[in-house]
Amino acid sequence: MKKINLLALLALISGFIFTACDDDPEPNNLVTIEGIPATAEIENLGTLGPVNATITAEDGLASVTVTKDGDTYLEPEFEANATSLSIEFSYTATEADADQNIVFEFTATDADGDSETVTHVLSVGEAPAQLPNEVLSGLIQEDLTLTSDRIWELAGRVIVTAGNTLTIEPGTIIKGRPGDAAAASVLIVARGGDIQANGTAEAPIVFTSTADEIGVGEFESSLDLTTQRGLWGGVLILGNAPISAEAAEAQIEGIPVTVTEGLYGGDAADDNSGVFEYVSIRFTGAELGPGNELQGLTLGGVGSGTTINHVESINSSDDGVEIFGGTVNISNFIVWAQDDDGYDTDQGWSGTIDNFVYIGADEANGYAWDGDHGMELDGSEGDDGSTNLVGKFINGSLRGLSSSDYADLRDGAKYDIQNTYFFDFAEGSDIEIDADDNDDDPRGSDNYANDITKFIGLEFNTTNAIGDIFVDQLDAAAAAAANDRTETEFAAQITANNAKFISNNAVVSEPTVGADVSVLAWSYAAAQGQLDSF
Repeated sequence: MKKINLLALLALISGFIFTACDDDPEPNNLVTIEGIPATAEIENLGTLGPVNATITAEDGLASVTVTKDGDTYLEPEFEANATSLSIEFSYTATEADADQNIVFEFTATDADGDSETVTHVLSVGEAPAQLPNEVLSGLIQEDLTLTSDRIWELAGRVIVTAGNTLTIEPGTIIKGRPGDAAAASVLIVARGGDIQANGTAEAPIVFTSTADEIGVGEFESSLDLTTQRGLWGGVLILGNAPISAEAAEAQIEGIPVTVTEGLYGGDAADDNSGVFEYVSIRFTGAELGPGNELQGLTLGGVGSGTTINHVESINSSDDGVEIFGGTVNISNFIVWAQDDDGYDTDQGWSGTIDNFVYIGADEANGYAWDGDHGMELDGSEGDDGSTNLVGKFINGSLRGLSSSDYADLRDGAKYDIQNTYFFDFAEGSDIEIDADDNDDDPRGSDNYANDITKFIGLEFNTTNAIGDIFVDQLDAAAAAAANDRTETEFAAQITANNAKFISNNAVVSEPTVGADVSVLAWSYAAAQGQLDSF
């Protein structure tokens, strides 16, 4: 009996042992993170890495997160149930990181809820002391480079003379000192001089006023855009390309005739004054005399070898840009909130402006001034009608606001305007081809009739009828009395001109033409939301 009980007890114990072995849990596989050092040091604006981190989770990854000072910085993607992940991690310090310890935490969690966190402390060096402003004045008679590590000031007229090159690094800030008349601060690139202003979309060059507290490495101005303008002169580039004026060369307006570096014009159509791109010009237009202010950018006799690309002119007391003759081509240009005309051309300029934007200013929207024309286009000086110099505008978008006219073509002007969209202009705005209200001068009407001046693919967002936007204002009777043609001939030409405009252009609610503003995202206008409605 005792033997039987002993056997039963052994069997019971054996069963318990086997049952206990069968119920043992699976082994718990932990998460590991390797390759991240505990600490590192970099200099101000320096870069850490790349550092290669390896994460292992045999039970399958559920989440991976990298935080920077407690905020999510990176969430790497990985395949579902992945058991390993490699991360190439790098970080470039910003100005705000100077002399700081930045804490990065790398956390990985697996499907079972196990997690691992590795902490990395990155120490960033101190920012160097800002260099003092460098002041420029007078003649630049040797090659000079303006670096982006300091502010450069213009004190009065600064002139790049013939045979010398002014190079401006990306991100450089140049500030003009205040002053009127002869004391106005301007940068002039004289004939035969060369400018290499090679900004980039990431680091545009900025011309502004010394009243602007913008600092090295910054892009946003401290000045009120609705009240400030005319605080310094502007930028003038002069060349040897042909002009249509009283003589083969002329003195640029605003510069005394005693300053011979102010001459422009010549016979080199392909003249090259350098490169001027990714440049923001602000608060220009100091008064040189009653009713005579400088523009944001002035081009005199500039040739087609010159590159003008990605430029904006903001808050000029006069025109956004004025072009006196020459053959220069311009692309990706913005004029915003000028006091006079947006785009002003004279003296037989015969280049092309492609992908251009105009944004008017008006008191109704908080500005202290109203803008004038979006485009003021003058004819060749002394032109008897035989000078066939045609300037071209294509792919533009113009937001008029208070502007009084879409475009004003004067004194026999010859222009080809195509694929351009006009909106938010005052009701009743029009396109004019008159000669300063001389309604007996047939030049404008003749140019349009003979397809020298062209309006093709223009679109207008307005309640006005297309036939009211352009009306040939020539007085047939007065023109017949002053010219060797009959009133009937002029009347027929006027009727045909008006019909041609209606046929080639349209009133629209949504544009199908205009500027590509996506390429202008680098600009201060874009940063201020001014391109949002385009």
